[in-house]
Amino acid sequence: MRTSTASTTTTTAEIAEAARTGPGTGPGITRTGAGAGAGAETGRTGPGAVARTAPAAARGPARHPHDDAPDTGAAFVRLAGLPDGPERDALRQELVNAWLPMSERIARRFRNRGETVEDLCQVAALGLVKAVDRYDPERGTAFVSYAVPTITGEVKRHFRDHMWTLHVPRRVQDHRNRVRAARQELVRTASGRTPTEAEIAEYAGLTLEEARAGMEALGSFSALSLDAGIGGEDGGHTMLDAMGAPDPALDVVVDREAVKPRLRKLPERERRILYMRFFRDMTQSRIAEDLGISQMHVSRLISTSCERLRREIMRDAA
Repeated sequence: MRTSTASTTTTTAEIAEAARTGPGTGPGITRTGAGAGAGAETGRTGPGAVARTAPAAARGPARHPHDDAPDTGAAFVRLAGLPDGPERDALRQELVNAWLPMSERIARRFRNRGETVEDLCQVAALGLVKAVDRYDPERGTAFVSYAVPTITGEVKRHFRDHMWTLHVPRRVQDHRNRVRAARQELVRTASGRTPTEAEIAEYAGLTLEEARAGMEALGSFSALSLDAGIGGEDGGHTMLDAMGAPDPALDVVVDREAVKPRLRKLPERERRILYMRFFRDMTQSRIAEDLGISQMHVSRLISTSCERLRREIMRDAA
């Protein structure tokens, strides 16, 4: 996976290496332990330094999900003022490494949904790179306020574009999510009773038709394989075994119906010969013996009758 910008390029291999070595290995990043009372240890000084601060006791017992977020405000200001080049690339990579733990935490929120945690972390890392490249410190907002929705949106977009077995419009996907949340809440509050379609639609703020479309889409995220076993003790049957097969007789229905009125117009002897040959599967020698004529004559009458029927059918079809 490779993410490109106008100024430089960051590969997911670099991101994975940063995740392996840890966010505190970069030259401009320092990390403090949980017992650091001074609030922060300082590493390299300068406008581009990135410092990691430990949570202060004044924050109280409640711990924010990103309490260990690095202090990168000065580094982003410096990044915005640097021209393209090795120095900017190094600082950009340093910022990505510093915020990588946050992106991994966001990725793990979506585990157990059909995608591996490793792939989710890769997608979240891609969203982090986009957030670093697009963040503008002059707007006055903290980077974490911009990065969290950017990374979350990237992961959700991955599920929307790559994880659905059947293609479902985005509008219907939204209905599905609202219907699923409404149904779970109604089941929890209604003592296990299955909610009706009208109750789900009212709770989700959808019309009845939209709620039904959302419920139909609940089964579209993943499909059952035709090789899946059918319930039973023997376990030797699959869904594919229960499916019907084309009926060969259907292919000749149209031909039989088309030839019926033409057969009635043939002379009696020709009709009898065709009946014995094609319906009773008698040989030409046996037919000749029953009718008292030669086998050559039987063969000629069969050919002439079939050609006449074919010509009349093709003429009417034209």
